[in-house]
Amino acid sequence: MQRRAQRDDQFAQRAPRTGGLNRVLAAALAVPVMVFAAACSSDSGSDSGSATTDNAQGTGGSGKVAASSSPTVQAAAYATLPGACKVLSKKTLTELVPKGTSSGKEGASSDVAARTSCSWSSLDNNGVKGSQFRWLNVSLLRFESDTASGDAETQAETYYAKQVKAAQSVADAKNTKTETVTGTGDQATVVRYDLKKKEGAFKQQTIVARVENVIVTLDYNGAGLAGEKTPSADTLTTAAKKAAKEVVAAVQSANGEGGSGSSGTTTSPSPTKSASKSASATPKATASKTPSKTATTSASKSTSSKS
Repeated sequence: MQRRAQRDDQFAQRAPRTGGLNRVLAAALAVPVMVFAAACSSDSGSDSGSATTDNAQGTGGSGKVAASSSPTVQAAAYATLPGACKVLSKKTLTELVPKGTSSGKEGASSDVAARTSCSWSSLDNNGVKGSQFRWLNVSLLRFESDTASGDAETQAETYYAKQVKAAQSVADAKNTKTETVTGTGDQATVVRYDLKKKEGAFKQQTIVARVENVIVTLDYNGAGLAGEKTPSADTLTTAAKKAAKEVVAAVQSANGEGGSGSSGTTTSPSPTKSASKSASATPKATASKTPSKTATTSASKSTSSKS
């Protein structure tokens, strides 16, 4: 009985310790659970915050802003061209080509909205005294704006400078003179020179004018054939200037006062893409072909037929 009582006392003494141990174990087990829960809560918050930030930026997590709109260019001021054979009045034609007012011949063009031309020839046969020959050609070239070539007016300015230079560089030209022409479009220059041929002495006048995005090139030459007196270069130049001013006015009239699209708004490439391609390609300069060669051929044919 005494030993049993001792065992009972010992058991009673150990019992509180066991309970304390159980509480320690329970607390220890609770710590990982709390840590795991805290970790899950932290990860969830981080993902949510990242998603919120990405959504707010609208980048899908890349952190980069999307590209802006496509580039635009200044719209062309003039959208059409008049018929080249109709840009001069009968009165003006009578002054320049007195025997050829109805001889206008339209040049070939794949796109008359971008490029057109017309030429006239006149031979005034005075019998044994010889003949007075005149040749006139008007060329119109319109540039279109596009993102590849730039705005139409800048393209026209560049081509204008090339045409003037070409007129100043004609082979075998003598006594070349260059003069600025006022009151004819935005820019205008006349280049005049002499060309000596076996048929006679030719006086050549080339006027290059720019009105907005359109280039006007007017070639006019005259010669006294078969002993006829050589015409006055000053008289021919005065007549050519008058005609060039009339052509520029016809271009403006065909597009309305001030030209269509002159409000200066920006636009994407114009729907008239074919005209743009035709104008963007560098065309051959009219002056560089030595217009008097055509004049000489015509003069020779006409003289031969009359003789």
